[in-house]
Amino acid sequence: MISIGIDVGSVAAKAAAYDGEKIVATALMPTGWSPKESGGQLLKDIMTKLDINKDDINTIVGTGYGRISLPFADKKVTEITCHGRGAYHINPEIRTIIDIGGQDSKVIRINEQGNVIDFLMNDKCAAGTGRFLQVMSNALEIDIDELSQLASGAEPANINSMCTVFAESEVVSLIAAGTPKDAIAAGLLHSVCNKTYSLVGKMGIEETVFFSGGVSRSEKMGKLLSEKLKTEVNFSGESQFVGAIGAAIIGW
Repeated sequence: MISIGIDVGSVAAKAAAYDGEKIVATALMPTGWSPKESGGQLLKDIMTKLDINKDDINTIVGTGYGRISLPFADKKVTEITCHGRGAYHINPEIRTIIDIGGQDSKVIRINEQGNVIDFLMNDKCAAGTGRFLQVMSNALEIDIDELSQLASGAEPANINSMCTVFAESEVVSLIAAGTPKDAIAAGLLHSVCNKTYSLVGKMGIEETVFFSGGVSRSEKMGKLLSEKLKTEVNFSGESQFVGAIGAAIIGW
């Protein structure tokens, strides 16, 4: 039997399948306008990958902001709980999780059993999130996936505003003034790092630290966080799937 976790975030929807020992399949797609449709499509994708039908599925657990839109989910669990369980599965030594998603960022503390003991969330605005970086990438006329590579090795330009609206105007002004795009890209990543550092400072960290969420795909951001926090920040190819992995394990 297989349990499936589906994490419908504001920007991306992720799914993971668990067989009681390991994660056997993952899937990813943009959330788009309908969380229900993207979640349903991910379920189909996972079933196709594993060549299974619904009779082979033990439990389906929904998480993320769009979990309420999944009528086929047997259970719905908050992303805080699922991130804690998913990160613990990846590495039982993890005690602090920094999650930077599309519309919010979170710092989560877990104990020796992988249970959440405390968390702090910035969900009042898009500052310091994937949405912030998406808007700035559009202003630079580059794909968001190019941002990290463009910023590598560049001296960061000073980005004063963390408000998405004002920062976009600031980026446009920097471009008009002839500031190199790589310097602006580096400045943007540094500004997100500083915003995250401020959030972490309110919570405090306990090693080992893990970086999750869509922004964790940026290796440059992981390195900046490590430097700023003066401790190694771990991330991997599974980082974006942590919520879905945790949901699948909870379902099992």
